[in-house]
Amino acid sequence: MEFVSNVYLVDQSKVIQCNIRNISDDGRGMDKEVLDHIYEPFFTSKGLGQGTGLGLSTVYGIVKQNNGFINVYSEPGNGTTFRIYLPRYAGQVVDTQRDKGMEIPLSDGETVLVVEDEPALLRMTKILLEKLGYRVLTAGTPGEAIGLAEEYASEIQLVITDVVMPEMNGRDLAERLQFLYPSIKVLFMSGHTATIIAHRGVLNEGVNFIQKPFSMKNLAVKVRDALIDSHP
Repeated sequence: MEFVSNVYLVDQSKVIQCNIRNISDDGRGMDKEVLDHIYEPFFTSKGLGQGTGLGLSTVYGIVKQNNGFINVYSEPGNGTTFRIYLPRYAGQVVDTQRDKGMEIPLSDGETVLVVEDEPALLRMTKILLEKLGYRVLTAGTPGEAIGLAEEYASEIQLVITDVVMPEMNGRDLAERLQFLYPSIKVLFMSGHTATIIAHRGVLNEGVNFIQKPFSMKNLAVKVRDALIDSHP
């Protein structure tokens, strides 16, 4: 279950307007020992082969890059709630040297399909894209993504997909979707750099790519670049 609200926070004598996103489940919950480690890379409480341990670590990195923070509330037997605070952006300027003077590019009403097998990262990416004004469809598996593409074929302009997933990797998924729907553009994402991904032969050099974790500013630029790319 998700809940969105607004709040004003005081930080170093500045008043910052934030969006709050509460994400809750009614699962088995976590004890203090587990909570102390949940944002560590490769830590997972799941069984062998059931998780990479990178989902919450990457979400934490994304939230920090966007000057936000996370609170988590959990106890064994009573589920878990993550409360994510993200500053609101209203025509702010990209502060990187490369993009200095450029405003954050917002949506022109496009629909984006996000494919990511880590649930926490899937939700976080959806939150950022919705803040940029995009209509967002989400899929936790390549099979689910293909089903959504069949249902919304005429509406999806861009697919953002993780590179490494069980069932089918991102490259194979993209090739299948673009064979069926040639006009769909693709943006790949991974925790590895584009150079490493290309070196391993998983992706070709020069494809639209964003490395995780990413800021909302970086995501906004990469999405617009992918949408206006003359090559699907």
